[in-house]
Amino acid sequence: MHKLTLDLDDVTYGLLEQAAKAQGMSKSRWMALAIQDHFRGEWPQDCLELAGRFADFPLCNEPAQLTAAPLPP
Repeated sequence: MHKLTLDLDDVTYGLLEQAAKAQGMSKSRWMALAIQDHFRGEWPQDCLELAGRFADFPLCNEPAQLTAAPLPP
């Protein structure tokens, strides 16, 4: 097991404490999982659950519909 020292500002440290406590784990474990998630390259489950929730959101295979005014000459 390796040790790592981080320098965090008060706000970031507070966010870390809050997130770890909310998930019932140590700050060290929470950080390890966050690093693993970052390098996994997958979308988080809560993000995947948003798929299809916005009826007017354009998909990548739909042609773009430009509504902006043309640029002046």
